[in-house]
Amino acid sequence: MTRSRYMPNFSKPITEIIRRRFSCRRYLETPIDEGTRQRLLDFMDTPQSGPFGSRPRFSLVAATEQDRRALRGLGTYGFIKGVSGFILGAVEPSERDLEDYGYLMERILLFATDLDLGTCWLGGTFTQSSFARKIALTGNEVLPAVASIGYIADPEKARDGFIRQYAGAHHRLAWEKLLFDRQFGVPLAPEDAGKYAIVLEMVRLGPSASNKQPWRILKDGSAWHFYLGRTPGYREGFFQVLLNLVDLQRIDMGIAMCHFELTAHEAGLKGEWIVEEPEIEKPDGLTEYTVSWKS
Repeated sequence: MTRSRYMPNFSKPITEIIRRRFSCRRYLETPIDEGTRQRLLDFMDTPQSGPFGSRPRFSLVAATEQDRRALRGLGTYGFIKGVSGFILGAVEPSERDLEDYGYLMERILLFATDLDLGTCWLGGTFTQSSFARKIALTGNEVLPAVASIGYIADPEKARDGFIRQYAGAHHRLAWEKLLFDRQFGVPLAPEDAGKYAIVLEMVRLGPSASNKQPWRILKDGSAWHFYLGRTPGYREGFFQVLLNLVDLQRIDMGIAMCHFELTAHEAGLKGEWIVEEPEIEKPDGLTEYTVSWKS
């Protein structure tokens, strides 16, 4: 499954960018300036495939009142104010299309963060929406999620938010809930992660649908096995069923893989993604193997 992927050329360390990014819900009603917009478009237009081989296409579009009305039907997304644009993506269905989509969209959002833009993941049902028409879905393509983008309305307040997040005020699951040593139920101590400790911390800080953090990572010698630990009842929840949402927790797994690989690359830790499920007992029927990183 080894695939050669373009690594973004960020202006700041990826660890700083990951820590700075947050779900921005208040924007200035100001269009993105042409220079910044072109840099973002150039990055989005670079031919890329995800770790599993899917090749989603992405587009940057200006926000309209019709788009804002569509968001108001998606619960808390209706609280997004002043957004000037959206990043849309289309992908053809395949076995791991959503993981690839999450991986590649998150790279774009991190690149946007490096350009001092605010972003927010928006999961919903978009295949029949105005967003789908803007990206001109074709054939069997689906639009699994979109992202709002624009200038942050109150940078000073946002900067305070960065500090709070760094200090742990923004709740994330603890290491012992996410990371394991050789078998489930045996927490991985940070000192036993070696040079991968910072890589795993950047995964822990990643965004996820409803902040459920469904990724579980197990250290096994030189390999890191990624599992999806599904949230009980999440896919059958009221809003998930009502809105006919895609499997957002699979998108979350792609986001986790993105943070892992980008941070490992920056740290000089070489490895590759392979699909080779180990003979490790899973804790329950909600735990699904996804992929492994072998160094």
